[in-house]
Amino acid sequence: MRRWLWMLTAILALSCSVVLAACANSKATAGNGLQSVSIASTDSQVSKDGKVAEIKSRGTLLVGTTGDYRPLSFRESDGSYWGFGIEVAKEIAKELGVKVAFVQTSWPTLSADVMAEPQTFDFAIGGITITDARRETMLMSEGYLSNGKTILCRASESKRYKSLTDLNKPEVRVMVNPGGLNEKFAHENLSHSTIIVHQKNEEIPTLVAEGKADVMITEITEAPYYVQADSRLAAPLLSKPFNHGEIGILMRKGQDDLLQVVNDIIRKMKRNGTLRRLKKEWGF
Repeated sequence: MRRWLWMLTAILALSCSVVLAACANSKATAGNGLQSVSIASTDSQVSKDGKVAEIKSRGTLLVGTTGDYRPLSFRESDGSYWGFGIEVAKEIAKELGVKVAFVQTSWPTLSADVMAEPQTFDFAIGGITITDARRETMLMSEGYLSNGKTILCRASESKRYKSLTDLNKPEVRVMVNPGGLNEKFAHENLSHSTIIVHQKNEEIPTLVAEGKADVMITEITEAPYYVQADSRLAAPLLSKPFNHGEIGILMRKGQDDLLQVVNDIIRKMKRNGTLRRLKKEWGF
């Protein structure tokens, strides 16, 4: 009996030694420049001197957004922001345990602002389509909203436009905002149209309704908002977008830890129904 008790004591002592060694190794790993941030019900290991740690130390997530893209991102005259993308950014900040502040950018300067030195914001959000060209020079998150090119036109002329061929004529005045994918799409696909570049994206729907242009190149995420807001407008090709894509979050290279955390949060929002709830609230 004494022999068995001795063997049992030895086994228990050995087990404790293994557990203590494992704990020591775990602490050593954490001390080697890694800290644990709980994201998406798991512990994401991020560098202590990385971007996420900087944001948490600062206490505020700085988010660049154009503020001209209803209903994803819009800036009111008092400086406040609202929109679907704004709510996504707030959710990310909440998961990080920090506040959020929005910094205005523009479509023509978006890429330059993302890569600016010194940095003015941590990432950009609000109607930014994921493209290979952007991924070549910057980082983009996983998609959180489907998108595609379509048109806005006057409701009285909605039957006039059934395809790109109907748009690609000299007599059709196509209005776009500068610097983004809408302008790029127009120049690549509507070489015979009369293309008009207007600086403020949010003003184009009204200009189309007033007859200053015939068509606006826009997105399936944006068009329904303006059709509902102005009975003079229509989106006849809404169910047949010219292309398909995903909207994501844009950030500079070298922020892989932030990209990992943002992707973890997007996945969590998909799993727990947060994205579904926001899409319903904003009419997507």
